[in-house]
Amino acid sequence: MSIVQALPGSWLDTGDNAWQLTAATLVGIQSIPGLAILYGGAVKKKWAINSAFMVFYAFSAVLLVWVLWAYNMSFGKPWLQMPGGLGAFLGHIGPVTSAYDMEREAVIPSAAAGMPHLGYGMATMVYFQFVFAAITPIILFGAILGRVSFKAWAIFVPCWTTLIYSIGAYSLWGGGWLGQMGVVDYSGGFVIHLSSAASGFTAAAVVGPRTARDRENFQPNNLLITLAGAGLLWLGWSGFNGGDPYTANVDAGVGVLNTHIATSAALLTWTFLDIITYGRPSILGVVNGMICGLVAITPAAGYVNGIGAIVLGVCSAALPWVTWNWLGKTWLLRKVDDTMGVIHTHGVAALVGGLGVGIIADPKMIEYFGTNGDSNFSVTGAWYGNPHQFVLQCIGAAFIITINVIGTYILLKLISLFVPLRMDAEALMVGDDAIHAEEAYAIAAESKHGAD
Repeated sequence: MSIVQALPGSWLDTGDNAWQLTAATLVGIQSIPGLAILYGGAVKKKWAINSAFMVFYAFSAVLLVWVLWAYNMSFGKPWLQMPGGLGAFLGHIGPVTSAYDMEREAVIPSAAAGMPHLGYGMATMVYFQFVFAAITPIILFGAILGRVSFKAWAIFVPCWTTLIYSIGAYSLWGGGWLGQMGVVDYSGGFVIHLSSAASGFTAAAVVGPRTARDRENFQPNNLLITLAGAGLLWLGWSGFNGGDPYTANVDAGVGVLNTHIATSAALLTWTFLDIITYGRPSILGVVNGMICGLVAITPAAGYVNGIGAIVLGVCSAALPWVTWNWLGKTWLLRKVDDTMGVIHTHGVAALVGGLGVGIIADPKMIEYFGTNGDSNFSVTGAWYGNPHQFVLQCIGAAFIITINVIGTYILLKLISLFVPLRMDAEALMVGDDAIHAEEAYAIAAESKHGAD
């Protein structure tokens, strides 16, 4: 007898359960193989294997940390109550004790008092939240490609997930003080993208830049592979924003459609800016514009209408395009070697989307909790008469940036006491062959030993 047959069936919604598992898998595909091959194609040939390998490691390491303690730190019962009724910064530390727990209170964040009763057990919820936790350090990794050592990365990922990601997740999603205050983040604009950008930029500053040769010449080794990874990232985002209503309701469709509207608008905006400025479109520009749209709509997907999604898409590409192409030439942004421009495509774009919610959130859009009995829930932006929401979003953004910058700096400095943060000189010069004794394209080996 299956576990589902063994449990009472009155609470289980097979449609919701199937959608959450599907949405989670779509988000997982964004990491492996999505970002693995996007990074592997966008870097120099000598870094292709290492870049993809580090993604696979992070995905695996986060899962074990997640089920052993980090899920409960992010979504469990409060570890410590703050004065004034504010929730804790963290949930209690401990493993997920029962993957088939039928108590929805053990699954639903405590802040979500009006949230729908989920039609699935803890295993589905843990898996769904895991793929979000996993992609965050993987995005962060894009800022330090081509020089961070595996030993440092191996320690950093589980520690960062435990000590930094869980604080942001609990504060906004798990019943913590930001969520109780009224700060909203539909699907991770702050928790995932602003967090990874702030930590990635800090890590890039602490680890140091790539070699001078790599910074001068870092041509992608395979743009078609890069586009394949970007395509998986784009379509996988349907699970990113479509799964966060936690049920297969109208909001899931709204979140998915708004995601693709904003992304299309952003991609076209970045492309047109490239053409106007440089006379031709850029493939990497297309990818950057796409990512900006995906990131910006993430905190807003269920809160804005279709016009709002287009506005966010255009703004999310235009502003990062300016920071990348113009402000990127300033002293600070040139000194800190952010390999994939994570601070622009994830940091600036996340601010556009997260703060944009405070301006253009349409109170008529959200069905989210209303379907299940709480018709009073809505998010209203300044454009619709609630400027305070913008203030709240600014507070949320400031907290996420602060905790990630300070936490990442301290964590890396502590790790550096035990292992070097950077690869050694030979590895930095040779790349994959020195680190893994493997190459992405064994053309030289075939020439040396002859074709089969």
